[in-house]
Amino acid sequence: MFKAWEIFLYPNPSLNFFTTVSRTCLVCSLFFMMLSAIFNGPLRVQVHLYGDLITHRWIVFIIINLVTSLKNYITAEENKLKQVKQWAEKLDVLSAIAMQDPEGFLGNPVNAFKLMKRLNTEWGDLESLVLKDTKEGFISNLTLQRQHFPTDEDQTGAAKALLRLQDTYRLDTNTISTGDLPGVTHKSPMTVEDCFELGKIAYSEVDYYHTELWMEQALKQLDEGEESTVDKVTVLDYLSYAIYQQGDLGRALELTKRLLMLDPEHQRANGNLKYFEFQLINQRKAQAQEAQKAQEEGKERRKRLTSDASKKKKRFREPVPERKMYEMLCRGEGIKLTPRRQRRLFCRYFDNHGHPKYLLSPVKQEDEWDRPYIVRYHDIISHGEIEKVKELAKPRLRRATISNPITGVLETAPYRISKSAWLTAYEHPMIDQINQRIEDLTGLEMDTAEELQVANYGVGGQYEPHFDFGRMSDVAAGGATVFPDVGAAVWPKKGTAVFWYNLFPSGEGDYSTRHAACPVLVGNKWVSNKWIHERGQEFRRPCGLNETA
Repeated sequence: MFKAWEIFLYPNPSLNFFTTVSRTCLVCSLFFMMLSAIFNGPLRVQVHLYGDLITHRWIVFIIINLVTSLKNYITAEENKLKQVKQWAEKLDVLSAIAMQDPEGFLGNPVNAFKLMKRLNTEWGDLESLVLKDTKEGFISNLTLQRQHFPTDEDQTGAAKALLRLQDTYRLDTNTISTGDLPGVTHKSPMTVEDCFELGKIAYSEVDYYHTELWMEQALKQLDEGEESTVDKVTVLDYLSYAIYQQGDLGRALELTKRLLMLDPEHQRANGNLKYFEFQLINQRKAQAQEAQKAQEEGKERRKRLTSDASKKKKRFREPVPERKMYEMLCRGEGIKLTPRRQRRLFCRYFDNHGHPKYLLSPVKQEDEWDRPYIVRYHDIISHGEIEKVKELAKPRLRRATISNPITGVLETAPYRISKSAWLTAYEHPMIDQINQRIEDLTGLEMDTAEELQVANYGVGGQYEPHFDFGRMSDVAAGGATVFPDVGAAVWPKKGTAVFWYNLFPSGEGDYSTRHAACPVLVGNKWVSNKWIHERGQEFRRPCGLNETA
């Protein structure tokens, strides 16, 4: 078993969903939060670009390059048209004079020469100018950059990340569309086309709930007068069907009628109109028969049916308890630390039982939680060290994987969206120094620990609740590591480390340490982990006499 040391490298807290728990191969988990400020935009991989702000920054440079190239192309075209216009104006003046008295005009040898020159020499020059290909440079640059463009998968991933953030943090579509997100400094409003595309992606994923939300937002912005290439008929077509799929026949019929007012010949809408009306009549008949039957069977029977129906409805709609708690904790809700337990948490100067390194300069230690016991160490890593760790990790970042519980094969998973890299002590003296610092603080042996892992969470980046058994920055909004089983939430702070044991001294897993990383809402989250194995800690953390000792 081992302990885990995790490092966050980012500057201002952003909303992320972060998880680390232990199993039979972890003794403890040290959550080392090296938080460095990298908040770069309104929201915040194959390469999966949607979960990686580092790659997003590269895309920004590509866009800048293409815009510059496009402007150069426009300038070249404008210069060409300017010359064509000048020639046309000269020829227009000449022809206007000639039309007044063609014979008299051509009787002048100078005019005759000028006319021959215009049609022979200058017209050839003009023809060459018009045929000149000014787009070649732009097209070649576009072709060169196209290999770095996001794919359909990246766009779908970015859309799913946005929808996941909307659900986790209970953001309404208008708030997202106007770019009015917490911690945002550069607002980026969404157009009708943006909202429509998001709704279309949800529709292709058979997610009619989000299809409805975003088609409604697109329709709202169209009704408010926003100009768009997307028309109301198309939006209403998607919206009415999405609402029908969710069982609201009355509203689906109403929207279909509105569509037909705009386009009476719409073939699908005319078919849907008849179908919805037929289904609505049958539905009302069935409801009337049920109501009559319930009335005949008496009030008590009717009450029981109503009660049972409400229970079934509640069971169907209510999310699983862990997921619900997870999202509440990400929003800062549902924290279960009572005032009485809060009074037992303290701040202190910590020297790790007289460790020579900390006798004269003890570190600041703060109790974050009592059961499981979680502590935070302040000012543990400097900004320069954080930047160096990120510099070493960036070239190696790859999409994070999980071990398939059946096959044991490493694979990507939709509930773990981040990129990670591994740094060894011999690669740079600073990594060795960080490892030694972890040993000095925890009193645990590092010889059997794993390499330092560095992870980057971009927009929507998360790791849902999980256990780590057996195996650096603040953000603009959020950034919590939450423990759904105990109702705990630990928020990131630059330069701090958070530590807890994942295993009891007996080697049994402490299941209360099951945790998760909340999805990043705004900003860029960096975290580094150090998993410390139980093997090698026999004398530093001896076994107890029972499972939880």
